[in-house]
Amino acid sequence: MEDIRSIKQRFEIIGNDVKLDRAIEKAVQVAPTDFTVLITGESGAGKEIFPRIIHSFSARKHAQYTAVNCGAIPEGTIDSELFGHEKGSFTGALSDRKGYFEVSDGGTIFLDEVGELPLATQAKLLRVLEAGEFIRVGSSKVQKTNVRVIAATNVDLPAAVKNGKFREDLFYRISTIPIQIPPLRERKGDIPLLFRKFAADFAEKYRMPAARLTDDAARLLEEYRWPGNVRQLKNVAEQVSILERERLIDAATLREYLPAQEASLLAVTARAEGEPNFASEREILYKILFDMRKDVNDLKRLVYDIMRKEEPREEVAPPTSIVLRDMYAPRPAETAAAPTAHKGFAREKEESIQDTEAVEEESLSLEEKEREMIARALEKNHGKRKLAAQDLGISERTLYRKLKEYNLDK
Repeated sequence: MEDIRSIKQRFEIIGNDVKLDRAIEKAVQVAPTDFTVLITGESGAGKEIFPRIIHSFSARKHAQYTAVNCGAIPEGTIDSELFGHEKGSFTGALSDRKGYFEVSDGGTIFLDEVGELPLATQAKLLRVLEAGEFIRVGSSKVQKTNVRVIAATNVDLPAAVKNGKFREDLFYRISTIPIQIPPLRERKGDIPLLFRKFAADFAEKYRMPAARLTDDAARLLEEYRWPGNVRQLKNVAEQVSILERERLIDAATLREYLPAQEASLLAVTARAEGEPNFASEREILYKILFDMRKDVNDLKRLVYDIMRKEEPREEVAPPTSIVLRDMYAPRPAETAAAPTAHKGFAREKEESIQDTEAVEEESLSLEEKEREMIARALEKNHGKRKLAAQDLGISERTLYRKLKEYNLDK
């Protein structure tokens, strides 16, 4: 049996991390058997290398090896791809077709992203694993196959089982031998090695000197979380190799290639604990309007006090049920008899404040309030949707959708 170092050289695996070495050892140990293997790890961690190691060290190494990305095949055709179909079994089936399990008979099939399989297909896969049998789409004939199955996923399968998205019996069947691939952030010492390897490869490919890192740049790479793992690091190395004229890369230069990822990582932690995470533009709109409510009503009271020549008084925040009734009220120039004296203005404000108690029992349904505000905005702007959308702070397209939703487009 080859040692770990020669296996790494053979399959171009870079790194000296203990967890990585253990994963390679398990792959070599399980290779001579026919056990089903489940490889887990984050996207971009290099899961696709380990099925090839297992196949190469197995008795099936001279037979067919087939890699299938289950997540890239549409649900309507996945059964045909895996198990084949008969001529005329569906529209476009112009001839018989062998599926991957039939083509790979005697060899190894690697099912990448197995967690994306539909439940109906999972049941058929379970039958293959337990009995070595499958049926082509459109056929009633049972066929036999002798295939070694290796599966991989970045999905939390136990959680998927709990949520009813993955069969529990299939999970236990494919996870006979689990192999966990460590993410790049847990292999900090391997990150500079990988960057040097990628930089050397791109230097040879593009016929240029290889990019090198300063000590602070290497530390920056090690401190970064790398959500895209090795795949992301390779992309950064390629960008730096092509775009930077200076071959010695410092931390300031390298940081320019990480801002989008850093922002996405900080977005979660920057939000204060307990702060709402808005899921729709409707919630955002109402958050803004409700935050404005206290200021608007305080301003009403302040103006009212000034007009009555009273000292401004400190008020408690108005009840949440107060409706911003004057927000879309016609301006004085638009009314038939706009108040022209301070006395009339004060009376109008007094009446609006006194009405506060009367509307406290009004419904607080977001849908009703949204419908009411849209109707008032249209009335205020004489049916001009563009102006109404501007007042509401939304796009015309969103306004048109809301009009249809609330049956206001008539």
